Amino acid sequence: MLLSFLPLPEQASETAPTIDFLTLLFTVLTLFFSAIVFAAIGYFAIKYRRGSNADRSNPIAGSLKLELTWTIIPLLMALAMFTYSASVYFHVVHPPADAMDVSVVGRQWMWKLQHPTGQREINELHVPLGQAVRLTMTSQDVIHSFFIPAFRIKQDVVPGMYSQIWFRPTETGTFHLFCAEYCGTEHSRMIGTVYVMEPDDYQRWLEGGTVEESMAKGGERLFRDKGCSGCHAGSNQSVRAPLLNGVYGGPVPLDDGSFVTADDMYIRDSILLPKKQVVAGFKPIMPTYQGQLSEEELFQLIAYIKSLK
Repeated sequence: MLLSFLPLPEQASETAPTIDFLTLLFTVLTLFFSAIVFAAIGYFAIKYRRGSNADRSNPIAGSLKLELTWTIIPLLMALAMFTYSASVYFHVVHPPADAMDVSVVGRQWMWKLQHPTGQREINELHVPLGQAVRLTMTSQDVIHSFFIPAFRIKQDVVPGMYSQIWFRPTETGTFHLFCAEYCGTEHSRMIGTVYVMEPDDYQRWLEGGTVEESMAKGGERLFRDKGCSGCHAGSNQSVRAPLLNGVYGGPVPLDDGSFVTADDMYIRDSILLPKKQVVAGFKPIMPTYQGQLSEEELFQLIAYIKSLK
C-alpha cells in the first residue's frame, strides 16, 4: 500500500485511503516549498554575508519571467489541490442515500448509541461490512468529539444541536473509538470499540438481542403519551396544528415568509423551541417540551416522524 511505510492506524473505511493521500500530499508539498525557501535564505545569507567577496556591482532590478514563474506555477498547483480536496470534502459530508442510521448521544463519560431497529449500545457499535453508516450525534452535557482513527472520521458533538458523519467499513475486525475533545476529569475513560462484522453475522447479532421496540415504535408511543397526537394526528386533532405526514425532508413555509427544510434539527427545535420557527397559517400556541424529553426520546420522536408517509 502506498502509505504503508507511515506510522498510521490501519485503513478500514472507504474514505481512509483518500484522506491519508490528501494529508500526505499537503505535507510533502509544504515540506518541498519550505525546503526551497530556507535553502535560498541560507544560500544568500552565506554568499552575501558581510566581508564576503560576492559581486555586488550590478544588482538585479527585477525579472518578469521569474516573477511569473513563481506566481503561476504555485497558483496552478494550489487550484488543483483545492479542486481535489473540495471533491473529497463533499464526498465526506454527503452520506449515500442507502446509509444506515445510528443515533449517538455523548455524555460524561460514555457514548450511547441506538440502531433504528431499537438495539442500544454503550461504548460499542456493531456495523455490517460494506454498509454505509450515518451517525446523527448530539451531546447531553458538554462538547465531545467522536473519533474512529481507523475510519479517519472525527466530528465534534455539541449540546443542543445535531451533527452528522458517515463511513463505509471495508475491513472486518475491532477498531478503537475515542472522545477527541477534553470533556472533564475522566475524559480518558471515554473510549469504546467498533465491531465490523460480515452482513450475516451482523444480522444474527441484531436478532440475538432483546429489543422491546424499534426507534420509530418508541417515538409513536411517546407521540401518544406526551399528547402530541391530540393536535397533530389528522382527524383526531383537538387543536388546529400542522399535520406531520410526509413533512420530513420537505420545505416548510414559515410565518415570516421564509422556508425551512424539515430535517432532524428543525423537528428538534419545533419540540423544544416551538416559537422559534412558527409554521405559516398557525398560531404559536404549542408548549415547549424543554426538560421533559431525553436526547434518546427526541431521536425516537424524530424517527417516528420520519416514518410518517
